[in-house]
Amino acid sequence: MSYIEDLFSLADKTAVVIGGTGELCGAMASTMAQAGAEIVLVGRSAEKASGKIAAIESAGGSAYFVAADVAARESLEQMLATVLERSGKCDILVNGAGVNAATPFLDVTDEEYDRIFATNAKAVFVSCQVFGSYFLENKINASIINVGSMSGVIPLSRVFTYSMTKAAVHNISKNLAREWATDGIRVNTLVPGFFPAEQNRKVLTPERVEQIMGHTPMKRFGDANELAGATLLLASEAGSFITGAEIVVDGGYASMTI
Repeated sequence: MSYIEDLFSLADKTAVVIGGTGELCGAMASTMAQAGAEIVLVGRSAEKASGKIAAIESAGGSAYFVAADVAARESLEQMLATVLERSGKCDILVNGAGVNAATPFLDVTDEEYDRIFATNAKAVFVSCQVFGSYFLENKINASIINVGSMSGVIPLSRVFTYSMTKAAVHNISKNLAREWATDGIRVNTLVPGFFPAEQNRKVLTPERVEQIMGHTPMKRFGDANELAGATLLLASEAGSFITGAEIVVDGGYASMTI
């Protein structure tokens, strides 16, 4: 194995990818599988996971699916128990489940707010508690990658609740990075710019796309596979001194002012 291969290798690692049945986290899962990790896709739909598992396995990787309600502590604890029974350990956790809604602020209902908050923020909080306890008790040098959003850094119109939840994800990542820095647990936020995915297609009207392109120096959307480099950096020993960071992959969006 070459120096570069060794630096970014995830051989003998097990990566739990919450939200791995979606497009962005599915691509992250595929990247880690190609680097040698065994992948556990976590979500609600085994059907959505089946194609991703087949693609990983056809490329020589290993993956399986575990169903879980990502906002429910008992469900996450059972999911971790299943992973430990099947894989024996976990080294990498990706928190990437997410939902969105393009609702005007005054029309956001309590039901909608609670649903988005539970999936996007509470799920990350509880998952970090469940897996963090396991990492600490077993003295595992782990990597937690929480998937943030540009809306967690720069307020974006029309996605009020989503933006609140992603700001919370950015905050908890930095807090836990500080809390667990001497315990060998790294916690970072991967911040995608605009990547067309299931959760945001409903808000990508022609007018909004034009606004996004006008604010993105590269003048295009990102492709899910372009998260590969940042994913490997944060998951592998190549990022061994990186914690509490926000790794932005946005085509220059955050750099644009006027």
